[in-house]
Amino acid sequence: MKTLELAQKYKQYVIDLRRYFHMNPEPGTQEFKTAERVRKELDDMGIEYVAKFGTGTVATIKGTKPGKTVALRADMDALTLDDNTGCEYASQTPGMNHACGHDTHTAMLLGAAKILNEMKDEINGTVKLFFQPAEEVGIGAKGMIADGCMEGVDNVFAIHIASGVELGKATSGPGGRMASADKFSIKVIGKGGHGAAPHETVDAVYVASQIVVGLQALVSREIQPIAPAVVTCGTINGGSRWNIIAQEAVIEGTTRCFDPAVREQIAQSMERIARGIANSYRADIEFNYERLVAPTVNSPESVAVCEATVKQLFGENAYEEAPLTTGGEDAGEYFRVAPEGGCLANLGSRNNDNPATCFPHHHPQFNVDEDALANGSALYAQYAINYLNK
Repeated sequence: MKTLELAQKYKQYVIDLRRYFHMNPEPGTQEFKTAERVRKELDDMGIEYVAKFGTGTVATIKGTKPGKTVALRADMDALTLDDNTGCEYASQTPGMNHACGHDTHTAMLLGAAKILNEMKDEINGTVKLFFQPAEEVGIGAKGMIADGCMEGVDNVFAIHIASGVELGKATSGPGGRMASADKFSIKVIGKGGHGAAPHETVDAVYVASQIVVGLQALVSREIQPIAPAVVTCGTINGGSRWNIIAQEAVIEGTTRCFDPAVREQIAQSMERIARGIANSYRADIEFNYERLVAPTVNSPESVAVCEATVKQLFGENAYEEAPLTTGGEDAGEYFRVAPEGGCLANLGSRNNDNPATCFPHHHPQFNVDEDALANGSALYAQYAINYLNK
């Protein structure tokens, strides 16, 4: 079919772009080189675009016939992590690495732009291309939405490269598929003093320790058993010297769940438990809960289009239902706003004959089988065509 033919035609173009982005990773909100290259490529294609949320870009491709508007989203930011792949296109920026595959998303969407630009006569409506910053820090999608990127958009489709999925396949599924990803901090305020006279103090480190223990009961005793949830205390810091009782201590961590109601329950229960424990030891707390990323909830109608598209492109056995994962993804923010929702597809990049493609995401040796890139460009483009022409 034409989409696959064009994806193969532009395969090396997409690979070269991906390697450029991989060599030049940038952190969230600072994707300046990345945005510059994206906009240059769009200029070369003659595709109109506007800047959104700083380094973000929204491009527009109008079909020859009127219709709805679908948006295709790719995130662009990298991780603060060394690149230990040893490949010729390894990161040239120490301490920065595209170890989650956002370089592939950006390159694949530019490949889809070329495909769609040549297939305007088959598009009934409009395709928007979202090149989004700052996914890893949880503010990119919300920033793009606040800057007006969703005006007139009916549906949103996103792809995430997946080293856990076999090359040539893709997964998705209706409902909550990826969890919310929120951050909390609890500052315990006690009364410092000499380590030899604890009775004269309120030991913030001890109180913080009791809060950590108390929070472990939240999921097991307050959340209904059939609703998956996670409360993780990642750090606890307090004290300045071995013989001084700390006046302050800080706990930081994350929570994950799939149900918006459970998300609110967790935040309220955490504060109640932490404040109650602190009060019982004559301490006080400052509680901060940041709602970073909402659960990624795929609409059944969007998943149906995705499934049909995957089978159309790659074969009847190419689509599989994705398992739930407590990893977070801010693409769900768009799905909440779009009148007809949206969905996220996990695109396979794992080649079991090539161990270099089998490392998990966020690993310093994470890499992909680059044959997946043409698949991604085709999937982006064909989803848009199928959604608009249904």
